[in-house]
Order: sequence, then C-alpha cells, then structure tokens
Amino acid sequence: MSTVSAVRKVCWTIGDAMNSFDEMHGQGPQSVRGLYDKVKSWLDQTPSETMAARRAQAELFFRRIGITFAVYGEAEAGERLIPFDLIPRIISRSEWNLLERGLKQRVATLNAFLSDIYGQQSCLKAGIVPADLIYTNPQYRLEMVGRQAPHGVWVHIAGVDIVRTGERDFYVLEDNARTPSGVSYMLENREVMMRLAPELFANHHVAPVETYTDALLATLRSVAPRGAEADPTIVLLTPGRYNSAFYEHTFLADKLGIELVEGSDLFVRDDKVYMRTTVGPQRVDVIYRRLDDEFIDPLVFNPSSMLGVAGLMSAYLAGNVTLANAVGTGISDDKAVYSYMPDLVRFYTGDEPILQNVPTWRCREPEALSYVLDHLDELVVKEVGGSGGYGMLIGPTSSKDEIEMFRAKLRHAPDQFIAQPTLALSTCPTFVDQGVAPRHVDLRPFVLTGSDEVRITPGGLSRVALREGSLVVNSSQGGGTKDTWVLEA
Repeated sequence: MSTVSAVRKVCWTIGDAMNSFDEMHGQGPQSVRGLYDKVKSWLDQTPSETMAARRAQAELFFRRIGITFAVYGEAEAGERLIPFDLIPRIISRSEWNLLERGLKQRVATLNAFLSDIYGQQSCLKAGIVPADLIYTNPQYRLEMVGRQAPHGVWVHIAGVDIVRTGERDFYVLEDNARTPSGVSYMLENREVMMRLAPELFANHHVAPVETYTDALLATLRSVAPRGAEADPTIVLLTPGRYNSAFYEHTFLADKLGIELVEGSDLFVRDDKVYMRTTVGPQRVDVIYRRLDDEFIDPLVFNPSSMLGVAGLMSAYLAGNVTLANAVGTGISDDKAVYSYMPDLVRFYTGDEPILQNVPTWRCREPEALSYVLDHLDELVVKEVGGSGGYGMLIGPTSSKDEIEMFRAKLRHAPDQFIAQPTLALSTCPTFVDQGVAPRHVDLRPFVLTGSDEVRITPGGLSRVALREGSLVVNSSQGGGTKDTWVLEA
C-alpha cells in the first residue's frame, strides 16, 4: 500500500471534523457522561450573571499577578491575558492511565532517538528515517555528534500536545522537546478554580497538580553532573523580560526556589560555569534554560547573541554542567520528524505505539505532494519548523486566495511542509458571551525525565478555541485555557 493510501485509510477512522466527540455529552446532546454529572448540575444551578462575574474575577486575578504573554511581531499590542474558562475539563483515572503509559513510551522514544542520531545512527542505517531529513535540518547540532547528554537524558521536560476524537481515541498532535512552555498556566488555573468554584471542588476528588514544581526540582537535581554536591546549584536561564514567556520563567524560579538569571549573570572559567553573586562567584551545576540553542553560546552558535554565555558549550561538553533540555533536542520538534514517530517507537521499543500520530502526508514525497495539492481545501498544512499556530493553512476555513498562496509555497519548497486531515477535535463545555457552548480543546501534559524516574503530573494544560467552529487553540491565535481535572474516583 502506498504512503498516501495508508494515510487515507487511517483518516477514515478519525471522522469528520464537523461531528466532534463532546466530552460532556458523548455523541448525544441529551445525554451526559457520568464524569460530568456534577458539572452539569453546577452549570444548571449557576446563573449566567454569576459565571460572568467569576470570569471577570479570574481576569482581575491574572492581571494582578501579571500572568500575561506577548505576541511576537505585535509590539504595539503590548502584553495580553490568556482568556480563562471557568468550566473544568474532566478526565477519568482510567483515561489518564492510558495517556500516562503512552506519554512515557513517547518520551522514552524521543530520548532514544536523540541519543541515536547523535551517536550510532542506527535508525538512519536501518532506513527508518531518511538521513537527509536529519543532516539538512537546522536543528541538528553537529556539535553534539559523538556526544551524549549527561545521564543519557536529552529531554528532561517535554510538553506533548494531544487531541481527542472519541471515547478512547487520543492522538499526539505535536512534540515539544526544545523549551516547552505553559506549565505556569496549568498551576495558576488550578489556584483560580479553587478560589472561584470551591463548591465544585468539594464534590470531586481531583488529583493535585501543585506537586509539579517539587517533581521538576527532583528531576533537575537528579541530572546534576557526577561529582556535584549533594545539593546542586540550579538556575533558570531566561532571555529576559521581553520574552513572551517571561512570566512563566519568574513564576517557576520562584516556586522552585532557584535563581532566575540572564546570560550576563553567568560566566565560564576553566570549563566551569559560575553565577555572579553579592558574596562572590558561585558554581552552577544545572541550568534549566528557556532559550534556544542558537542563543546559548555566542562562541559556538549565533555570534551576535547577547542572551547566552560565552564558553557555555565548552563547560557542557566537559561534563561540568547539565543543560535542561539538552543541546540538539530541537530536531525532535520538527513536524516531518514527528511523522516517523510511530516507526521509531517500534524500532526502539519493539512495541506498538500506545498513542498514535495524527495521519500525516510528508510533502517532501512526490506522491504525497500531489495528493495534498489536489485536496488543499480539505487539509491542514503546516510548516515543519512552525509553532504557535503560525504558518499554517486550515483548508476548510480558508479563502481561495489563501489556498492558492499555500499552493505556490508547496510547489516552491515542498520539503518545508506536512499536511494532515482536518481533525474532529473533541469539544468541552465553555462559558462564552452567549452562554455555555461546546468549543474545541487540546491537552498538553508535561513529562519530566530524570536519571532516576519519569514523573508526570496528572492533568496538564487544556487549551480551548474560543471562537465558534475554530480548531486553533493557540493563545497567539485567540485561544484560551481551562483547568484540567483528573478524577481519582
């Protein structure tokens, strides 16, 4: 069977985007899934005016604590609040157990893949992944070839985007292994819900998410260089206050009890990293970095970078400091590489993937490109290196001019794009100006991999497309967030 035929066959099992699975009602508007019985009663008993007042309180809370984000390219717009929806998304313990097993398998595969492509390159020799896809990728860091990450862990913090299309049907939409963000919203959303809807919490046994920061700190400590002190010094390296996720950087540093530093706060001497302090230099063992490879060391990567630390790569390669995530992980975020993940799971684990990929056409392949060009009005087309909902075409909702523009892009540089079916993303009840209505959602759980164990906080960041009919949940494109409840019973 050809690649195109195989993808089409899988697509038929996913369904029509207009017939989405409703997580509260199932497939029938008159029914209510047992998980949502108490939520439905709460909604029926809470006047719209009360919900609107609570939404305004949530907005005020987020504004006071400064939980905002900036949109690149829109300096005049200033910083924005991400809209928060008061109606929680609920996941059963059995559903979460399935997701947890799949996430552990997925991230273990990502770590094996990264170790391999910078090491023995078995997956390339076996033809699992085309060699040119790796060698020509701008995120493939030659500096790491023949090197291994400390303790063999490349992806310490992963954010895996998951979409749902049915009762037990979950698909991985995207892997985020470079500098995944959003966990501060997961934590703050829970705090706001506990303040504004305590009566709803009282009726549910919800798994806690506030343990995430303890788990993250334990993970970072576990990957300190061998020979480091029992209580290693950990810092969070930020690009600075003009970064769109700066609030999260300050939030996490505060919760972890570690120093928030910029590149100018660190220096390298004798292949060791030190932090400038009021009492003199302090040796640094682990850097949780929130800036991309390109900027971390001007002596190795971008020479004009003012954000990184000169000599950092020398200290890293000497084994004197751990970077989380490791240098070179960005290649696993590539959407063309993503399309090979089911094969990579089988190759490295010998098992079938627990969480499937969304069926994907690789436009670099002539047969796939031909199919995509003939069906642009039906498909979602994405740049392989894109993120944040930018650089994509959603065929069914695009104008003829937009489709023709993408057609020209595809013909000019087909290897820069992949295409996927327009998924029937599940919907959750959401409070909008017109009242409670279904809106499409996705889920980003966070997976922490240390030298000792894998830790996954039950829940994650649920993002919601607030515009009716929209499938784009990214905050930069007008999406909002929800608290995600995993019920213990």
